[in-house]
Amino acid sequence: MPHVDEIEAMDRQQLLALWQDLFDVPPPKSLSRPFLRRVLAFEVQARAMGRLPKGFITKLERAAGEDAPKRSDGLQPGGRLLREWNGVTHVVDVTEQGFRWRDQTWRSLSAIAREITGAHWSGPRFFGLHGGAGR
Repeated sequence: MPHVDEIEAMDRQQLLALWQDLFDVPPPKSLSRPFLRRVLAFEVQARAMGRLPKGFITKLERAAGEDAPKRSDGLQPGGRLLREWNGVTHVVDVTEQGFRWRDQTWRSLSAIAREITGAHWSGPRFFGLHGGAGR
């Protein structure tokens, strides 16, 4: 397993191959190299340092079962959406008036997604609210 320092020097093909080796699934196509590096470095460190004890994971799963509070699918003021696009992380805050992005209030997520990408997107889909963030 590579050291975290080695991940920083890897090209995209090497990062994709390491993802496949670590997770045993192909990586999502839309991930940037900086994001791949962060996820892979975290995973390598987690594996090197050891995971949470199995008994503790079982307790967490039990605690998160039926007694856990249910999240609303609707967006509520105070919520925050994050989306990485072309190496830039975009942060959108949900407000009473709509959505706040780059010090401006927007009425729709789709308008923000279009501004970020330059293409027509479903805003909820772009921000991962409907099944996936990829197109």
